Amino acid sequence: MGRPRHAGRAVPGTARRHRVSTDRDIALTHRIAALLLDYPDAALRERLPQLSAAAAELPDRLGAGPRAVAERLAATDPLVAQQHYVATFDLRRRCCPYLSYWTAGDTRNRGRALLEFQHVYREAGIEPPESELPDHLAVVLEFAATADQRRGTALLINHHAALELLASALRDQGTDYARIVEAVLATLPAPTAETLRRARSIAAAGPAQESVGLDGAPPYGGAASDEVGARR
Repeated sequence: MGRPRHAGRAVPGTARRHRVSTDRDIALTHRIAALLLDYPDAALRERLPQLSAAAAELPDRLGAGPRAVAERLAATDPLVAQQHYVATFDLRRRCCPYLSYWTAGDTRNRGRALLEFQHVYREAGIEPPESELPDHLAVVLEFAATADQRRGTALLINHHAALELLASALRDQGTDYARIVEAVLATLPAPTAETLRRARSIAAAGPAQESVGLDGAPPYGGAASDEVGARR
């Protein structure tokens, strides 16, 4: 039998798709994900071809999802894309992009958690954003990609359970934004047994809530709690 056509030489693109991820790959993945998780306004639409091309240079496990999302956004009517974004992230607590919400919930501990994010940013010489809470996933990813990869990645690892839950919730909603979070997860070490235990616990009981003034409130995952905007 003759040798396969490509035996003994690399198929174009194969080496790139399957190579080991570098620090640059991880930073680029975080940067692309940060932008794609932002509201799809006109400024983002202008950058979609650039983001798609950049994602194509990444290993498939990091770049395939972001590239597909960028191409989907480019092919979608702007108003439809914006409505989908709001319905996904702003009107459903189960798809909350604020990392500390998953662990601190609507409690006094949330304020302490937000201060911890701000402290990490300032340690790196970066002032926390004024237009968005510091624990928004896009903010953390931007910090990791452009300011301090070590500290930013540590924040992501510390909230690994939240990322797992967010990815699962987005998959349940049938939105390909799940592929963005999955790409972020692919840049992190495999989840520990403790991370998976915490994720299961939060999925079962929901994020913490203050007991004062919440008598009769529906449990996490109930219709009422899921249809309330999570933005603070």
